[in-house]
Amino acid sequence: MSQKKVVVVGAGPGGLASAIQLAAGGCDVTILERRGQVGGRTSAIEIDGFRFDCGPTFFLYPRVLDEIFHSTGRDLMEEVPMERLDPQYRLTFGGGGQLDCTPDMDEMDRQIAQFSPQDVGQLKRYMDDNRIKLEKFRPILESPFHSALDVMKPSLLGAAKHLHPFRTLGKELERYFSDPRLVIAFAFQSKYLGMSPFNCPSLFSILSFLEYEYGVFHPIGGCSRVSEKMAEIAEEMGVKIRLNEPVDSIEMEGRRVRALHTQADRYDADAFVVNADFADWMTKTVPNASRKRWSDEQIAKKKFSCSTYMLYLGIEGLYEDLPHHSIHISNDYNRNLREIETDHILSEDPSVYVQNAGVTDPTLAPAGHSSLYVLVPVTHDTENVDWSKDAAGFRELTLNKLGELGLTDVRDRIRVEHQITPDDWQSDYSIYKGATFNLAHNLGQMLHMRPRNRFEELDGVYLVGGGTHPGSGLPVIYESSRISSRLLLQDLGMDTGFIDDSARGVPPRPEPTAVA
Repeated sequence: MSQKKVVVVGAGPGGLASAIQLAAGGCDVTILERRGQVGGRTSAIEIDGFRFDCGPTFFLYPRVLDEIFHSTGRDLMEEVPMERLDPQYRLTFGGGGQLDCTPDMDEMDRQIAQFSPQDVGQLKRYMDDNRIKLEKFRPILESPFHSALDVMKPSLLGAAKHLHPFRTLGKELERYFSDPRLVIAFAFQSKYLGMSPFNCPSLFSILSFLEYEYGVFHPIGGCSRVSEKMAEIAEEMGVKIRLNEPVDSIEMEGRRVRALHTQADRYDADAFVVNADFADWMTKTVPNASRKRWSDEQIAKKKFSCSTYMLYLGIEGLYEDLPHHSIHISNDYNRNLREIETDHILSEDPSVYVQNAGVTDPTLAPAGHSSLYVLVPVTHDTENVDWSKDAAGFRELTLNKLGELGLTDVRDRIRVEHQITPDDWQSDYSIYKGATFNLAHNLGQMLHMRPRNRFEELDGVYLVGGGTHPGSGLPVIYESSRISSRLLLQDLGMDTGFIDDSARGVPPRPEPTAVA
């Protein structure tokens, strides 16, 4: 019997993770990547000896990817050495106060006491409750949702009383902490989803829990190094990676996709995995008439995440007193969130995230230098902002904000600089509306209401990445690849036991012979 052929669109983290699992399952896999490097948003930006992560810099909950690596006979931490950070990050508040967040619960209580003595001990209660919540939530995160009937699964019904789906994350944290700064300290992680904690469902309180329970890691070389290693492993397994090959058109027979066309070739396959930005790829590639639930008009009505304004700065020297990760919360955080999500304007007092990776990893810059990664959450594409005119002023505002973090001389030390605006995310990275965290994660756009892992409108098409279930963020993107790979292999009548065995610690089978 001939080997089943699969084409993966996009060499982002979800596409790469899918490729190695499908290759391990015995498929002949080809990846079509529109850009000249792998990784998508989780790629590297390299300029004159400086190396920056393009997007994600926090590596959380490595269990999922470790199990995926294990299913191919490899060990994640051996392939990509990582260092667990302590402190995980520093939080500073425009209204006053600082937290050096650490997995040491006694040290956290000591710092919490300086904010609000009555809140001492509440972090332990929060951790205990979310340990149970994650246990109940894991089956939901790890299972596909094909229809509304899946909402009635026993696992979901049994978890409902722990998840409080109609309570916001902000309200959930107010059950534990009376000081509003502490509420933000354990709720700001909703920004990993591109949402306000006061709009995000409370079930995402597990994000902060994951940091404290399982650690915040730095892969040596950056998160982009994980993508690069997956590509190396994929090619060792026989996967063909075609760079600079965007898909120009799609060939269909009724509802079934038969082939994809690029300028270089025609690629037919038994199944197709789409790891490109869902809304962008569908509206540009699949004829609108072939889509009803996810037509151009319906997609335009959906709620999308915020975007980000980015500065990548190669600087002379090293800020030794600045931790690896720092987050500065604006003085009026609620106003800042409203300006991003509701008013869709640029804030005069934004929150800012800075990665100073040189304190951990000297490989990211030439000797005597270091790299700074600066991220400011901003509105996605809107007629209220013209980045061709507003970028220069927002750069100055951002650099002024770095001064509030103690980097008062940063302008004098810049040797390399690169900028990405929401317009650039849209034009250069093909992200719909420049919404870097995809579809928003409100209740109306989760589970079966999100584009499904086995895409419901095109036969033979499977989705991975932040635009499908379970959602955005590296751990759940990797989980989406596992869900979709399992479905695809089952639909092709192939064995999926190796995927499940890896989660149980069963030794993997020898990998299949590479395809010539």
